[in-house]
Amino acid sequence: MTSTRQDGDTWDLASSVGATATMAAAARAIATREGGGLFADAFAEPLVRAVGIDLLTRLASGEEPPGDLVGRVAIEVAKVRGKFYDDFFREATKAGITQAVILAAGLDSRAYRLPWPEGTVVYELDQPDVIEFKTRALAELNAEPTAERRVVGIDLREDWPAALKAGGFDATQKTAWSAEGLLGYLPPEAQDRLLDTITELSAPGSRVATESRPNPKPGDEEKTKAGLNRIAERWREQGFDTDMAKVRYYGERNEAAPYLTGLGWELSGATIAELLSANGLPLADDSLRLSDVRYVSGTNVHSGG
Repeated sequence: MTSTRQDGDTWDLASSVGATATMAAAARAIATREGGGLFADAFAEPLVRAVGIDLLTRLASGEEPPGDLVGRVAIEVAKVRGKFYDDFFREATKAGITQAVILAAGLDSRAYRLPWPEGTVVYELDQPDVIEFKTRALAELNAEPTAERRVVGIDLREDWPAALKAGGFDATQKTAWSAEGLLGYLPPEAQDRLLDTITELSAPGSRVATESRPNPKPGDEEKTKAGLNRIAERWREQGFDTDMAKVRYYGERNEAAPYLTGLGWELSGATIAELLSANGLPLADDSLRLSDVRYVSGTNVHSGG
């Protein structure tokens, strides 16, 4: 069983935080197979298969119906979340931004599937083993990046800005940053430090997209943990031993949206509940407190860099 998060812990795509990236890719694969025109990621299923977790492979391929193993809400959220970040990068490049950074890239395939304008450079940051695995798996699929893809294998708890700059990143150029599904896996102070650093590295006119979760009301986090534990128990019955409740950090923290606003970003966004409603998708079960998570994006107007 996965131990509680601690400083200096490591993982691959089949364990701890890394497994959550594979779970997210499995949800994207199911969402892609269902169609509907909102979102599609043709690389999700083969990447999950390459990781080799039997249950997730069966779910991603359709051999195992999602049923109670992957809640309906997780599949619908995969659709609106995928569309939100795809649209963010499309709009950023239409505005002339030619430098993108995907933090904690996991099994994200946007460098291979989005229609990046010629000359766009996409940086992917994640743990070295994760980056190396995905690069190799996509090469074995004969996939080619649709932008100039530059990988930076580094833990975000280390000096990732130096590694990013060593890879060619230019802080004087506008950048589109994504921190998708990341902040809840960072301690509160590390979240603030990450958002501070993004701001410091962002020329005026840069853009950012991430999630902003309201601080919990009394009893909320116990409900979330109970919901995660119920899912984990179902998965253990199918031979996949994971403990999703223990890979996240809990407690009070600065909400990302107002924190970024205080750093000089002008943001807009919508809650998951609002995005689901706008796209005609149901929210049948919210035991994991997803509906009030707000997806935000915006432009920085400070004079940093």
